[in-house]
Amino acid sequence: MEKKESGIVLFPKTSELEMSYIGAEVIISPLGDTAEENWNALAQNRSGISFVEGAGYAGEGMYLAKMLALNTTRRFENLLVQALTKVSALIDSQIITSTRTIVIISSTKGALDTNIKDQFAGPAAALTQRFKLANQPITVSNACISGVLAINTAGKLVEAGIYEHAIVIGCDVISDFVVNGFQSLFAVSDKPCAPFDNARNGITLGEGCGAVVLSTSKDVFKEAPFQLLAGASANDANHISGPSRTGEGLFRSVNKTLISNKIDTAEIDFICAHGTATIYNDEMESIAFDRLSMSDIPLSSLKGYFGHTLGAAGLIETATSIQMMRNSELVKSLGYSEKGTSKPLNVITVNEKRRLSAVLKTASGFGGGNASLVIRSI
Repeated sequence: MEKKESGIVLFPKTSELEMSYIGAEVIISPLGDTAEENWNALAQNRSGISFVEGAGYAGEGMYLAKMLALNTTRRFENLLVQALTKVSALIDSQIITSTRTIVIISSTKGALDTNIKDQFAGPAAALTQRFKLANQPITVSNACISGVLAINTAGKLVEAGIYEHAIVIGCDVISDFVVNGFQSLFAVSDKPCAPFDNARNGITLGEGCGAVVLSTSKDVFKEAPFQLLAGASANDANHISGPSRTGEGLFRSVNKTLISNKIDTAEIDFICAHGTATIYNDEMESIAFDRLSMSDIPLSSLKGYFGHTLGAAGLIETATSIQMMRNSELVKSLGYSEKGTSKPLNVITVNEKRRLSAVLKTASGFGGGNASLVIRSI
């Protein structure tokens, strides 16, 4: 039953209901325009990374996971529209315009390539007008944890009864600003990235869009959903662009996520790690998982397929994790062949058929941010 507090309509908290459902996943990347197309590519271990001529600061070529066919003037906005259009076909379309629905956009740079002063307002307004949204979209922009943080934010809003449904869209596009910025940090690999591998030497940038829907109702999904166990974030404040050498922030985030959801590490079947393929990030993750006694759990990074899609990574990789659960298959961590971290990790080296009951998704980013969540089968 609805109730009002301070003029805000509140709906029953999920604790009073069964659970928060998550599904209707969408993936748009160089590998395809649907979750199914992307999954088929991953199952065949095909990468979206390619060598792009003239993409670097001085006109040099570099490896990127770039959507070469997406050659429009409003690339960010068009991807958001495409994602929400695809979402509407996977759910009861009436919830798109419902006052009980919130749209959350996750991105680091938004439409920075076309509007350096305000990269989010225009695209958000375009979504509101085109889809007749009842509520103005919320933007979450917190470096590379934005995607996982946005899903957790949606989960908390639904759990609190402020909304019944949340549509979370993560999107980032490659621009000169992004490429040149990472080049200035000497963080870009001269080959396709190799997360956790001994020969890794930096990231491969990517672009794309991912989306998921959260709801208190199982009936809004056209395909069976999963359970979202919204997690926690933690900031180690180590350095503006370098992670804690002890993995403190990631350790705290995952630990809080497991404790708050009353999950034992033994229940986690798979870890979809951040795995940027930089020396310090991958090392930090290995230390954090070792401290959590999770080193033996099967783990992979999806950056070898999609590149590092920044604010879209959390959504694309969560959606991919859901696809793994749907298909009962783990895909190998592309680019990995030899242990490259001080602490051992159970990095997946071959595709493996396996039923997955619970998946942990983590993310880490500039500024010391870390976030995590759990997806569980019903």
